[in-house]
Amino acid sequence: MAKSSKVKITDVADYAGVSVSTVSLVLGNKGRISKATIDKVNQAVEALGYVRNNAAANLRSNYSNLIGWILADITDPFYTEVTAGLSDELEQHDHMLFLAQSNHQADKLIQCVQSMIQQGVAGIAFSPVREATNQVLEMAKQANIPAVCLARSAVNNEVDYIGPDNHQAAILATQHLIQQGHRHIAYIGGSSDSLTRAERIGGYGTTLMQYGLPFKNEWIIEAQNNQCQAADHVQQLLTQHPKITALLCHRPAIALGAMYGIQRVGKSVGKDNYIGQQIGLIGFDDTPEAALTQPSLTMISSPTRQMGQLAGQRLLAKMKAHNETAQQFILPPQLIERGSA
Repeated sequence: MAKSSKVKITDVADYAGVSVSTVSLVLGNKGRISKATIDKVNQAVEALGYVRNNAAANLRSNYSNLIGWILADITDPFYTEVTAGLSDELEQHDHMLFLAQSNHQADKLIQCVQSMIQQGVAGIAFSPVREATNQVLEMAKQANIPAVCLARSAVNNEVDYIGPDNHQAAILATQHLIQQGHRHIAYIGGSSDSLTRAERIGGYGTTLMQYGLPFKNEWIIEAQNNQCQAADHVQQLLTQHPKITALLCHRPAIALGAMYGIQRVGKSVGKDNYIGQQIGLIGFDDTPEAALTQPSLTMISSPTRQMGQLAGQRLLAKMKAHNETAQQFILPPQLIERGSA
């Protein structure tokens, strides 16, 4: 007779010679059970290949080990690293991630939150969409679960927020270019409704004015996160404004595209701006690929994995104490100097 592929908790109890309730207590790490009995149950579980139905167990005990994480773009390296840090922290405390993507859409974010609450998550981390953030917080409050915000920029002071210091990142990058001798510096990438871009341009403009250098609107160019579009914009910018000797690039893809735009106008990327044929270039959000270009890209790096870990710590703390005051954690940037500036 063929062995059933689905092993039940009653099979484990029979094999171990104990009651079903004893097996349940052992698997749930509850009650006062002798070591000998625990060993017998664990041996039975291993011998039979029993897999516990955590979802059903959670429903019975009104406990969940699932944490929802709704990120903006699953292909974005920033969120990849954040997710790794969040997952690492939660797994150390026997919790698992339930992952979804909003694609920067308010209705999609709300839909994801609704689905996660219906699935009984114990907490939610989310990347905000401005017009939906308040509703997400209200939904979490009604469900009596904690929420934290993980993103490149904050949109609400009423929720725990973990993110990078965009203003300081731009100051760091701009100061580095000025120290290298650059006096005409442009900013490429991002859209006008981006809070991250606004914070970075604030740091960039403040630094230029502090040093008495030109801060011109026509040197601040919007561009989608697309190499081809970035190349076209940079080519046009350098053709119209040949005095520009350095570029700040909003994202890694913008920096990569900028390299092609620079080549199209007969110049190269590098540190020697005095010759007049080289353009200094710094990008934000360092990636491994930045070290592989020729020349390699000088980048601003933020501790994205640490952001995820902090978010996990905050969620776990708030699950234990729901009345904890909202806190903000702004993590400092680091300049990774390579060959492009």
